[in-house]
Amino acid sequence: MPGPLHGITVIDLTSFIFGPYATQTLGDLGAQIIKVEAPGGDKQRFGLKQAKSKDMGSTFMMLNRNKKSVTLDLKREEDREKLRALIPTAQVFIHNVRTSAMDQLGFGYEQVQAINPSMVYVHLVGFGSEGPYGGRQAFDDLVQAASGGADMILDNAGESTMRMFPSYVADKVSGLHALYATLAALFHRERSGEGQFVEVPMLESYTSFLMVEHLYGAAFEPVIGHVGATPALAPDRACFKTKDGWIAVMPQGREGAASFMALGGIADFYHSEEFVAAPTSKDKVALYNKAMRQAAAEHSTEEWMALGEQHRIPIMRANTMDDVLDDPHLKAVGFFETLPHQTEGQWRSMRPPIKFSRTPASVRSNPEKPGASTDAVLGQIKTKAAE
Repeated sequence: MPGPLHGITVIDLTSFIFGPYATQTLGDLGAQIIKVEAPGGDKQRFGLKQAKSKDMGSTFMMLNRNKKSVTLDLKREEDREKLRALIPTAQVFIHNVRTSAMDQLGFGYEQVQAINPSMVYVHLVGFGSEGPYGGRQAFDDLVQAASGGADMILDNAGESTMRMFPSYVADKVSGLHALYATLAALFHRERSGEGQFVEVPMLESYTSFLMVEHLYGAAFEPVIGHVGATPALAPDRACFKTKDGWIAVMPQGREGAASFMALGGIADFYHSEEFVAAPTSKDKVALYNKAMRQAAAEHSTEEWMALGEQHRIPIMRANTMDDVLDDPHLKAVGFFETLPHQTEGQWRSMRPPIKFSRTPASVRSNPEKPGASTDAVLGQIKTKAAE
């Protein structure tokens, strides 16, 4: 069965992570993605990344399945004409190139709209065009910094480290904003026949994601207390070491916490002399965290998984990054798939995580070498023109 976006064609001029994450998801949902690259290929193909060949780096592999690679040199009028010929066949045109550069090449919004008035034109930018940062370069680290995200990474004493979250999380979160923006514009197009210009700025997208809980006291005017969600930022918000690994525990209220501690050999913690005599709430929290750590160490990870299920305490194994590949749940649902690749041998893909009962998302094609589909895609355009 085809995916829910079967019949939609996307012209994809994005690179790096922000855009390719969004367009790959559109492809997983059934859209045909025509990835237009310079003759040398998307820069994300290269660099210091794990790879079997220089132009198929690991991050590129994770972001470019279900796409047809077409190489065009848009500095040449001959190749610009080929891209113009593709535009009437598509419903979405998406890129992360500066507005002035796209206008100069002849593929700004008004220029594309003149060729295809119903086009959903999506421009991915670092900062909204109406603000003073508009037009500045943006990368994941810059957006993590500007959003306040770096201030949320604390040391064990609860002090800000001004470090980046160890993932390109601003790129990927912003990619999901680009995804829903594109889907909403396509929905409007289906109802009205109208295309439109859509701008997706990274800073605004990522800040809106972070500040759901972290506006905290600033959700009100004047500010009540402070910005930053105290429970989320607590330095003791961490995994607990077991006899042979780690677990995360989210006991529900005092009753759940007392039950967890009792299973770990600490009976009636809340009525203990030390806890009752603790002079401040801060001291009581410190004693609570100490007791939770002591209790966790009394059983193995597998024993805690069983005890959590038996006593209805939310407990989950805490995997290392290596462990994730062998997580029993992810293995059972077939989340990681080892697939044959036409040039790279075996590679590991992650199945689309969402499920549809009638129009399933799927991995239909491997990430391609630069220009692997140029002749096929442009040949289809010539054939249609001849008809």
